[in-house]
Amino acid sequence: MANLSVEIAGVPLKNPIIPASGVFGYGREYEPLFPLHQLGGIATKGTTGTPRPGNPAPRIAETPGGMLNSVGLQNPGIDRFIAHELPNLMTKDTVILANIAGSTIAEYVTVAEKLEQTDVHMIELNISCPNVKNGGAAFGVHCNSAAEITAAVRKATTKPLVVKLSPNVTSITDIAKAVEAAGADAVSLINTLLGMRINIENKRPILRNNMGGMSGPAVFPISVRMVYQTTQAVSIPVIGMGGVSSGTDAIEMMMAGASAVQVGAAIFKDPYAPVRIIDEMQDWLDEHGVSDVKEIIGAVQIWD
Repeated sequence: MANLSVEIAGVPLKNPIIPASGVFGYGREYEPLFPLHQLGGIATKGTTGTPRPGNPAPRIAETPGGMLNSVGLQNPGIDRFIAHELPNLMTKDTVILANIAGSTIAEYVTVAEKLEQTDVHMIELNISCPNVKNGGAAFGVHCNSAAEITAAVRKATTKPLVVKLSPNVTSITDIAKAVEAAGADAVSLINTLLGMRINIENKRPILRNNMGGMSGPAVFPISVRMVYQTTQAVSIPVIGMGGVSSGTDAIEMMMAGASAVQVGAAIFKDPYAPVRIIDEMQDWLDEHGVSDVKEIIGAVQIWD
């Protein structure tokens, strides 16, 4: 059987598949379904400095080939995460990526400093959050602000730092290069694409927040393109995500250059998706005579 192990920023993963932040909670809901140690890692629910109730409902809407969400970072806050969720996660024999978020750089730094005192394996920095001190624009849509927040969090922790990038930008490669220069050990992409649905009977947006993040199979070609472009622009590892629904999708994402793959919306349709995708990857590699999954990373052969 092919070796599925990979490495991200010096951290070994037993396989490349990681449930993405926001779709897997803190793992408890899925423990009755399959052993969490089968996963390469778990990206936790985005956690902020203080508890957040999230946005008002409705905050989920279906779309052709995907879904919109405007959950709004509902979470219990970093102190409760460290006291009640992280101890359980750290017993699961898998890599834990603590996804962090905030409204100010100071909030991000505080969360990172608290995680520095724990055994969590990696920090995933969500820079798609609104910067309340700069008119609500997301930190990750400008090179300067992306670099500034990355540098601040880099100073606050020695943990491997993965920066999660927004696709809602003019050039994701410029943002990736900016956070690499500021100290990121890896990047993960893509976060959701901004979308909107309207109820034509009452002329109201379906989401109470009006707009939300689109994910699901419809975004997969966009995510593959952005992952490929980013791997050509930076020297740090890339974790690919966005519309991955099958083992062959994950293989394709890795051929585009991803060193690991996160699975998001597919889990809402099939709670067993992560372990199914691992099995499907294993079967594909074995059928194609590939002895090590790392052989396919960046294997795409671009036409002249």
